[in-house]
Amino acid sequence: MRATTTFRSSLRPLGVLVLATGVALLAACGSSPHRPSSSQRNNPASAVPLAKNLNWSTKAALAPPPDAANDVLFRAIGLVGTPYRWGGNTPAGGFDCSGLINYIYLTSTGMKLPRTSSEMAALDKPKIRETELASGDLVFFGRSHVTHVGVYVGKGRFVHAPNSGGTVRLDNLDGAYWKDNFVYGRRVLN
Repeated sequence: MRATTTFRSSLRPLGVLVLATGVALLAACGSSPHRPSSSQRNNPASAVPLAKNLNWSTKAALAPPPDAANDVLFRAIGLVGTPYRWGGNTPAGGFDCSGLINYIYLTSTGMKLPRTSSEMAALDKPKIRETELASGDLVFFGRSHVTHVGVYVGKGRFVHAPNSGGTVRLDNLDGAYWKDNFVYGRRVLN
């Protein structure tokens, strides 16, 4: 009888330990979820993973978040690979250059930009030289007048929807065509 009592009393600390571990694990599973970024709180569309951009909303962001340039940057990069379509302005339908820029700004900052690249170039916003570009700035290209727009993402690179039959892509400003046809940038985020 004494052996059984000793055995049971030695199991009690083990039982308490197992019970405490179970409670701790359940508490961890019930803890608060990861706190969303300001852009996710202000824009439910941005909560969709970037790799599945075809399901993004076309609704405007509620308000420009404090980190709007980052939101623009990540939204732009997330759309790389989306098909080009003249007149297109959604991930599901494809993008032309100005449709892409309009979509990026509308869904990440709530800003509605003009529809065409030449109208965007005429915005009453500061012109930026190539050496002064910051993430989120618009970059304009053309010869006698602006015919193309992209969004600068940093380190000499920009995202744009270049041409029929192509896809949204990331290019370098110092590429032969882009370097020769760069007009200026515009800082639309102040």
